[in-house]
Amino acid sequence: MSIRTDMAAESFSQAGGAEKLQGVKVKNKVIENARLEVTDITIETQEAAEKLGRPVGRYITLTATDSTFDMYSDSFHERAEVIAKAIGELCGRCERFLAVGLGNYALTSDAVGPLTAEKIFATRHIKSLAKEIDTDDLGEVTVIQTGVLGNTGIESSEQVKAIAERVTPQAVIAVDALACSELSNLGRTIQLCNTGISPGSGVENARKELSLSTLGVKCIAIGVPTVIDLCTAAQHIFGQTAPESSENIMVAPKTADKLSENCAKLIAMGINRAIHPALSQEDIQSLTC
Repeated sequence: MSIRTDMAAESFSQAGGAEKLQGVKVKNKVIENARLEVTDITIETQEAAEKLGRPVGRYITLTATDSTFDMYSDSFHERAEVIAKAIGELCGRCERFLAVGLGNYALTSDAVGPLTAEKIFATRHIKSLAKEIDTDDLGEVTVIQTGVLGNTGIESSEQVKAIAERVTPQAVIAVDALACSELSNLGRTIQLCNTGISPGSGVENARKELSLSTLGVKCIAIGVPTVIDLCTAAQHIFGQTAPESSENIMVAPKTADKLSENCAKLIAMGINRAIHPALSQEDIQSLTC
């Protein structure tokens, strides 16, 4: 039974790391004031992409060195700035954005996307309608929550593509919950990449991807692992492969609600700072609370 994970860093480690894998560049560093370990992986060749099961592109993984991500952590502001910088590096020079919250609001372990979308400062209407207000310091961002196919009857990719054609963003930022293969990564790791995302892939319900090829614009994906496959967890803990007949069950930590809420607030602050760099974190908090 294969190990399931949405995390590029985990796939890289399971493939044997740099010693056994060609076509991949890896940079590691620790940001002390943010209490983060940063793993920056660039998959350069199609051969390496096939071995890792990930598209060619760049994957930045942020791991908290002190438990899980917490809004009240002394490092919250520093971590948000790290996320903002990473988004800037992945997006390049962009002025118009479409931020997308993927997932199911009613399911705590899948609510990271919708909760993040709630905290993003939408400005497209302000930029287009304001006549007497100076909006030069504001980036332009449209924010949507797509819901899930079972509730809406429409694919997330169809919604995003239709809205992107209307608002013409230069980059799409999609936020979603992910699955990991290592228990230690639940709720304490954030992955950013420039390869887009397939909603639902973490629970083997992958829908049509959101990416440059499907949307026609850059697509940055940000995700937090909130679930782990039970068979994968068992294999990780006991070192034994689960029987093929084992039931497919996804497991979330008992604090999934608080985990999703805290990560969403941190990611949203990072996105807001990336899009509106002229606004301080205090300004953003007053506008989004």
